[in-house]
Amino acid sequence: MSIQENVNEQIKAAMKAKDTVALESLRAIKTAIMMIQTQAGAKELNSDDEIKLVQKLIKQRKDSAEIFHQQGRLDLVAPEEAQIKIIEQFLPEQLDESAITEIVTAIIAKIGAIGMQDMGKVMGMASKEMAGKADGKSISAIVRQKLS
Repeated sequence: MSIQENVNEQIKAAMKAKDTVALESLRAIKTAIMMIQTQAGAKELNSDDEIKLVQKLIKQRKDSAEIFHQQGRLDLVAPEEAQIKIIEQFLPEQLDESAITEIVTAIIAKIGAIGMQDMGKVMGMASKEMAGKADGKSISAIVRQKLS
């Protein structure tokens, strides 16, 4: 089942349960998908595109929560974090730090990376291999650690 179909089913369940936070989060996903599909020259979304879209929505909410936290608006942080938890369920299972480290180490050995000048190559391959399964910041931090 695609993310779009899953979201539609979850919206129905959230409406029945009168869960406003879940409903708001799910409608945000649905709206983002529909916006992409209705653009001129839009193509059908595949699962990778849907995952990238969900990651983008999560990143937006994390950024908002961070800004609200810096401004002392803790009343606005909680709803953002609640939406993150709901939206995250549409991502594939996330890799832990040890799994990311293992994959990065294998990539470094494969391409023969020796220093920070090879970070772009390593990041490109790692990002492609772990798309949707790991946060870019986590990957970047581990690549920096391994190459320095």
